[in-house]
Amino acid sequence: MKARYNVRVLKFALAVISLAATVRGAAPAPVDLEQMTYAEVYSAIHQRGMTTVLVYNGGTEQRGPHAVLGGHTFIARVTAEEIARRLGNALVAPVLPFSPAAGHLNSNWPGTISLPDDLYARVNEAVVASLAVAGFKNIILMGDHGGGQAALASAAKRMDGKYAPRGTRVYYCGAVYRQANADFDAWLKANGFPLGEHASIPDTSLLMYLGGDAYVRKDKLVAGNATNGVNGDPRRSSPELGRRYFNMKVASAVSQIQNFITQPSLRRR
Repeated sequence: MKARYNVRVLKFALAVISLAATVRGAAPAPVDLEQMTYAEVYSAIHQRGMTTVLVYNGGTEQRGPHAVLGGHTFIARVTAEEIARRLGNALVAPVLPFSPAAGHLNSNWPGTISLPDDLYARVNEAVVASLAVAGFKNIILMGDHGGGQAALASAAKRMDGKYAPRGTRVYYCGAVYRQANADFDAWLKANGFPLGEHASIPDTSLLMYLGGDAYVRKDKLVAGNATNGVNGDPRRSSPELGRRYFNMKVASAVSQIQNFITQPSLRRR
């Protein structure tokens, strides 16, 4: 009886080990350039058809007394990876943690780091130039921060004119910001939630969904006023709302990028 019991225990242990190995083996391949070797990137581009790359810009700025300064960057990293995986043929460039945010430079709200629009555009153009050398055929400029959206659109247009004759297209994906924001605001209004802009329900809820207490200090949630850096009222924010907003951002971006690739004349939205 004891021997039979030991055999059962051994079989169970082997099954657990096998399942763990299967799970490890099924882990998706990385899509972030930072986590890949150059050989892996070369193989992804030339052997697996991963010829699209996302350049998603984040930002470092005050987000009221309740949310961490790196919110745009953290949102961009996770959103870009999900977009890339849904596209199926895309990789993700490192996220730039700075953006045009001069309106938030205030000694009472320390921590914001701002780039001028022209420098921001030049940095993105340099990134595009490097990625074109790598062999990517579709380079997508995106931004999670309101400041710099026009600069990205203009940079994409200039760089597309330069690289399209060489077989590389450069596009600005505005839907991940503008379309997703408009769709989510419409949903909030239809469901009785207050609308707002900076540090209000949309980005606060999204940070709750992505990082919980690590990103949002729930005991510091207050309605906006002239002195606290909040434009709106984040107090009804929740991870559930954040998940809805996240899915809207991803879906809007995937749709627009797919249209770019299949209909190259659709450069901006």
